[in-house]
Amino acid sequence: MKKVVPFAKAQDTSLYGSKAVGLGDAARHGLPVPPGVALSGDLVEAVAAGDDACIEKVTKAIAGLSPPFAVRSSAADEDGAAASFAGQHITVLNVHSADDVPGAIREVWWSANSDAAITYRQRVGLFTRPSVGVVVQTLLDPAVAGVMFTEHPVTGVDERLVEASWGLGEAVVAGLVVPDHFRLDRSGQVLERRPGRKRIAVRPLPNGGTFEEQVAPARASELCLGDAELAALGELALQCEKVYGPRRDIEWAYQDGTLYLLQCRAVTTGKSAGQAPAAPPRDPVAALRRVELFADMDRRQAEQIARLLKERPFAKGETVIVEGTGGAAFFIIESGEATVSSKGVTLATLGPGDYFGEIALIDGGPRSATVTATTNMVCYGLTFWEFRPLIERNGTIGWKLLQALAKRLRAVDQATIAGALQPEATAAAPATPAPAAQPF
Repeated sequence: MKKVVPFAKAQDTSLYGSKAVGLGDAARHGLPVPPGVALSGDLVEAVAAGDDACIEKVTKAIAGLSPPFAVRSSAADEDGAAASFAGQHITVLNVHSADDVPGAIREVWWSANSDAAITYRQRVGLFTRPSVGVVVQTLLDPAVAGVMFTEHPVTGVDERLVEASWGLGEAVVAGLVVPDHFRLDRSGQVLERRPGRKRIAVRPLPNGGTFEEQVAPARASELCLGDAELAALGELALQCEKVYGPRRDIEWAYQDGTLYLLQCRAVTTGKSAGQAPAAPPRDPVAALRRVELFADMDRRQAEQIARLLKERPFAKGETVIVEGTGGAAFFIIESGEATVSSKGVTLATLGPGDYFGEIALIDGGPRSATVTATTNMVCYGLTFWEFRPLIERNGTIGWKLLQALAKRLRAVDQATIAGALQPEATAAAPATPAPAAQPF
């Protein structure tokens, strides 16, 4: 059900995700939320895949919002008490125009299917395909922003803990500053004020994106909240507890003297340890047939798999996959280059037409190497979550995969036996290598 609705109508977590429904609760109870819309997980996936009709649906839905925009993830199992996914699912800030929103949505979708997010899912016992809703909001340009816990997150003491800094709250959330620190009791009385070192402020750029503005030394150590602002935050904490319950993690911002609620989620307990979508690959079937695992597929079978590919851009210097992390996506390089390394040693250079990570489509196991983009790079990716249902529905494709894996195993066995049978005098010579395989 590909839907996009105003916050006030976002009530189904399975469709829109926890963050969107939380903002919907806020809107329905009159809390000060910046205007925005919620996108269902299947609509987000369709936009990520470049579906023109779905992209148009989103464009129409945000026509009434004032740019710039903040595009945030809202997965169905995000922001719960056992798993917050903080730092895993990205937020794209200061999206300058409606035309740039689909590209930002695609970035959010891929962040939920990244190796880091997959590893986190494995660690907290949520290794299931993510349904990634998205919220699109008008972005504030606040004077001050930060976070507030309605109960001390470390000691559990019944008091409000507030951390604040100049500019956008990402400076606090991302740990870019030492924020001002405040403690309030439930009545709003200030128990502690401790200035931080707020040497930068994250600000929106005129044409999209953000930058880190240097803060004057005197202002860096100046408290950014006074009594009136702290009293309003204490009142907001009471309102949020009334609507959502106790133990809340609140993101907030002050713009033009008005306090806004950006999001409100449960405090995590840790129970378990800007472009429109590009066209699909010029010849996705040919690209797949260069992959050893898919080389023997007929054209119809390759087309079924190729339809699942989604574009994923990487900036120069960006890490694509990390050695030792859980893997759930396979990539074919469309343009650009990357290096492969293990334990700090460079192993190979990859370019257009090369591929990596195909074994993760089958076992979801840890990556055996790190891949880093050495230029701006565009890949086409396929996730375990999309690939597995196709195989479960299509026994013929599954059989072809078994044959390809058996062929690879036989080649490795033959190379091993040949090496073992070499005369001692030539044992130092390299054995005939097995066919190239890149399981990382």
